[in-house]
Amino acid sequence: MGKKISRIGVLTSGGDAPGMNAAIRAVVRACAYYNIECYGVYRGYQGLIEGDFKQLTARDVSNIINRGGTILKSARSTEFRTKEGREKAYQNIKKAEIDALVLIGGDGTFTGGMVFNEEHMLPCIGIPGTIDNDIYGTNFTIGYDTALNTVVEVIDKIRDTASSHNRLFFVEVMGRDAGFIALNAGVGAGAEEILIPEEDLGLDRLLESLKRTKRSGKSSSIVVVSEGDKIGKNVFELADYVEENMPQYDVRVSVLGHMQRGGSPSCFDRVLASRLGVKAVELLLDGKSNLMVGLIDNKVATTELDLAVKEHHKINKDLLRVSDIMSI
Repeated sequence: MGKKISRIGVLTSGGDAPGMNAAIRAVVRACAYYNIECYGVYRGYQGLIEGDFKQLTARDVSNIINRGGTILKSARSTEFRTKEGREKAYQNIKKAEIDALVLIGGDGTFTGGMVFNEEHMLPCIGIPGTIDNDIYGTNFTIGYDTALNTVVEVIDKIRDTASSHNRLFFVEVMGRDAGFIALNAGVGAGAEEILIPEEDLGLDRLLESLKRTKRSGKSSSIVVVSEGDKIGKNVFELADYVEENMPQYDVRVSVLGHMQRGGSPSCFDRVLASRLGVKAVELLLDGKSNLMVGLIDNKVATTELDLAVKEHHKINKDLLRVSDIMSI
């Protein structure tokens, strides 16, 4: 058992995700429930370096569960990647008498926490907050469900115009090196083809698939493309290639971009964030550290932070099979 925890800091780092505010609220209110103080750290690790802290009470986080983004802001911090920067952050934490940190973010956030813990023995617990759903040790990350619903809603609207004009639409979604959004939203929105980095479809196979779709009588098509997909340099080059080889299609590109990160979180994300936020505080009070809390088979579970960073959340192969069958 380490030092008794009487004051916890909470920060959000990396890309924002719907539900981060719900997680902040859960951490703050769990602290209030267990009669310990909670301090919000503004602008992630940069805020640690600059001592940008504010005590948060249960009332300070009223009416934020429904808000997208993060009230604590997020920022990249190159200074925190240096030993000197982390030393400065630790001195600020010591001065504020913060005993432990809850880190809401993705693998970069967790890596920073692990290094910080290694150097200064400050207990850290991670909460996975990213729309990409690419963190090992949880079936769902906070923000993923909301992003999926946003993408499906937009694709439904794009399909209306695609069918009105006999068009082929390439819809690029976020996902960096992971195709979770593309695959699930593609199946949910009835896309004719789904391109993800985990499965290299190849240009010839894509063309053959689109020709088969055309022969089957479909006058319009939607192809969902993960931004990390390896076919072509980018979605625009891909669209040009298809248009050259299939002149019967009027090809259009729609890049959904940062709209996927915004908006009010879904009920699922709010509940997930609440469950993980409470568990993060309880783990720290139990003397635990260097863990990430996640949801596995609808139960809150923990994973070593280094595993969460090193391992990869695998794409659902059965859903790939279903997407092939559905595209007939």
